Amino acid sequence: MTSAGAGRGGGRLVVPALAACMVLLLAAGWLLSGHLVAGVPPLAVAAGRTATAFVVIMMIALLTPRGRTGARTAAARPRAVLALAFLGFFAYYSGTLLGTRYVGASRVGLIVSLLPCVTFVIGILAFREPSSRRKVLGTVLAGAGAIGFLLADGAASAGSGSDGDAATLLAGGSLAFGGTLTYALYGYVYRQRMSDVPALAALPAITGAGTLMLGVTALLFVPLGGVSAADWGGVAVLGAVLTAPVFLISHELILRKGPLFTSALGLAVPFLVRLGEWGLGTAAAPGALPILLIAGSAAGVWLTVGGRRRAGAAVPARPRTESDSGTGTESETESENDRPVHRASATAEALPPRSPS
Repeated sequence: MTSAGAGRGGGRLVVPALAACMVLLLAAGWLLSGHLVAGVPPLAVAAGRTATAFVVIMMIALLTPRGRTGARTAAARPRAVLALAFLGFFAYYSGTLLGTRYVGASRVGLIVSLLPCVTFVIGILAFREPSSRRKVLGTVLAGAGAIGFLLADGAASAGSGSDGDAATLLAGGSLAFGGTLTYALYGYVYRQRMSDVPALAALPAITGAGTLMLGVTALLFVPLGGVSAADWGGVAVLGAVLTAPVFLISHELILRKGPLFTSALGLAVPFLVRLGEWGLGTAAAPGALPILLIAGSAAGVWLTVGGRRRAGAAVPARPRTESDSGTGTESETESENDRPVHRASATAEALPPRSPS
């Protein structure tokens, strides 16, 4: 089979540079999100972030005929667009940003890094995806590491609304996990409804619908009068400078190196976020046990996404949000064997995740 990066230009340093940029942008996005939600309602942050990312992505998509054609194709599927906007933007950003308010960015970042494992479980239960003992072991190890870190790190990296008690940790962790769950579902729906449309071309309609959902909700239920111009500026930076570029970089990496490589990059993000909180003085220094638990969770995710796929096996869809989007510049000579690489994949925002990202 032709490699994912076949026919794409650039030297040997292009992939490492893109990978480093993606990880740094994701980590910076989580740190800025944690700072913003300390004083700005999380739904306002989610709405502003999505709106500014939508503007940037729309402008880029309109630059090429292929992007304009794909955007019209996506907009002609309103039910799919609404479902994807709800799962990948409204529910994902609401859950993760509300979770960040209560338990801190590093904890939520670690939960979101479990996205490949969540996708794997959903694939088995709902879509009859293939399984293996290694993947099951990896999922259990990753989940145990994340729960252990959520509890063992104490109040060191808790959010502004948290005093470290078990009820707050449970509530914040549940919100973040709920957002991660909808992010995983987003990937399967995208594969079923939008896999024939270039990712960047589909995103204007999806992010536009997500902006409307989040914007209306924020206007109805969130007091926006107390949000300062500086805070809105920070939200704009989060969306335009840290979120939108992750969409573009992550998809370019998927085309060059494949979805598993791109998913694996998200494993470094929780480490950087936790160290960043310490460096910025917003959290105490991490202890040995929390670091070991993050490493154990990362190892579990790697077991879940790593290894060779069996020939003919179905490939789980990779959620197209804080960490998976296209530049719309794919080679026109891309072979048929390469195309599934950017239509569906095994995840993470890490992802996002990514993303926060």
